[in-house]
Amino acid sequence: MTVGVEVTVDVGDPRLATSAHGLLAAFNVAGVLAPADVHVATRLGRLGGESDETVLLAAALAVRAVRLGSVCVDLAAVSHTVLGEGDELVDVSALPWPEPAAWLAACVAGPLVADGADAPGGRPLRLVDGLLYLERYWREEELVRTSLLERAAAAPPQVDLDVLRDGLDRHFTSAGSEQQRLAAAVGALRRVTVLAGGPGTGKTTTVARLLALLAEQPGPPPRVALAAPTGKAAARLQEAVTAELPAELRARVPEASTLHRLLGWLPGTGRFRYDRTQRLPFDVVVVDETSMVSLTMMARLLDAVRPTSRLVLVGDPDQLASVEAGAVLGDMAGARGRPEPALEESLRVLGLPGDVVHGVVTLQHVWRFGGTIAEFAHAVQAGDAETAITLLRRGSADLAFVEPGALDEVRGDVVAAGTELATAAEAGDAESALAALERHRVLCAHRRGPYGVARWTTEIERWLAGPALGQWYPGRPVLVTANDYDVGLFNGDTGVVIARPEGLRVAFARGGPPTLYPPSRLSDIATVHAMTVHRGQGSQFRRVTVVLPPAESPLLTRELLYTAVTRAREFVRVVGTEDAVRAAVERPVSRASGLRNRLDR
Repeated sequence: MTVGVEVTVDVGDPRLATSAHGLLAAFNVAGVLAPADVHVATRLGRLGGESDETVLLAAALAVRAVRLGSVCVDLAAVSHTVLGEGDELVDVSALPWPEPAAWLAACVAGPLVADGADAPGGRPLRLVDGLLYLERYWREEELVRTSLLERAAAAPPQVDLDVLRDGLDRHFTSAGSEQQRLAAAVGALRRVTVLAGGPGTGKTTTVARLLALLAEQPGPPPRVALAAPTGKAAARLQEAVTAELPAELRARVPEASTLHRLLGWLPGTGRFRYDRTQRLPFDVVVVDETSMVSLTMMARLLDAVRPTSRLVLVGDPDQLASVEAGAVLGDMAGARGRPEPALEESLRVLGLPGDVVHGVVTLQHVWRFGGTIAEFAHAVQAGDAETAITLLRRGSADLAFVEPGALDEVRGDVVAAGTELATAAEAGDAESALAALERHRVLCAHRRGPYGVARWTTEIERWLAGPALGQWYPGRPVLVTANDYDVGLFNGDTGVVIARPEGLRVAFARGGPPTLYPPSRLSDIATVHAMTVHRGQGSQFRRVTVVLPPAESPLLTRELLYTAVTRAREFVRVVGTEDAVRAAVERPVSRASGLRNRLDR
């Protein structure tokens, strides 16, 4: 099928694929497709012998979907779900979208697309239930789905219910701990457990007590692994879980690691040491901040965890999902499920409710995170824009709303935090400097532009007069922007430069004593006075300033605002307009995936 579309391309614009024509060129010029999307689709067409413009457009949209975090693309809905990407809104209403039924038929009739879940492989694309996948991501989604269902259908772990009941009675005695008790029981009785909940709901406390319960079961104590997507999140998990563990168990729980380190990333190969041919040597694997885990990483993790082991996935499904494709935690938490008679019977014997689907237990009682911040976060989570705006207008000791131009209060927080940080760093006090690093943080939706990290970093450095001291100076907060396996630092780790007798060193928190590195050993480092909300996941700060872009920004979503405000322990300041707040609360992230609807099959 050929669609007559004439497009004039500016050959000097790096955002445009100069070789594109027809539909691909039109969608590229409009800002829907990036040059990489166009080039991949064009190459697939040449290799596969596909000349239909509409099929090539579908292929390009499938590539784009993965690039922006979706696993697949719904061709029937894409014309009204595309908002654009980055900082700019894209007007797609005038684009020549193919008619959905004919579009799907053209895809199925051509040589590039395998039709249906049972169709043989060998083609680069697959169409299942109206969703178009790149074949690799279809296979990964199917691996995750089948692995989860097979583990649910397998014989449950051997558990002494009397010992478990006694342990539950001892470890969960407080009012409000009923859901924690249920989550720990499910974690003991099931191969895969999802422990969901927002900040302060006691997730890591529940994990620690679950590990204690498993250690009390007859037989040798379980071998445990703790992991998280980033080094910072792993350090927080280590600190939180070991603080709650009984003393006799602490020595038996190894240091938490990143998922890449846990699976044994082999640099230069694109593979991991541990997979389905060589499984991880652990009986219990706990993964924190699972909302940040991509589909690809979840597939690799399930490949590596032994079918007889317990896998405990911990996280908040209402937070931002992985920067890569997939939202596995959200899909699992929102999926329908079938009854599990054996689990229901064991829970009944323990005196607990049995309505647990896919092993998901959501903690809702807040133990350490309250006040107006909690009310505001709940309103955002529920999509209640009116309540959210009312709370902001009213203000409180822990929640403030500031117009974009009124920045004196922000400057006060920044300077106070920077002064405390510099004082500790110049004194060589690594622990105090790292604590000061978490006193205040500016979080942005955008990387660039007037509302982005780059602008705010420049502004904050001007307030603090940092650049005049050179690249390396005591008190410089730094962010690791790429994994460095030789040094043992990972993308997302944050540290601070401190003065030591032997010279400048960069201190990083690791759940124990800080680790110190000479600046010369570090690469891929950026100053981190401000960071994106995505970068802030897995961290918490005493005070947070959230910078919202205009309402029309495609990045402004419910999950972004919820994630940002829940990074704060004591105080949140929202910088923006009411229109921006309303747009964020009323716009949930839309990530196309077939996992949620297919988990109950």
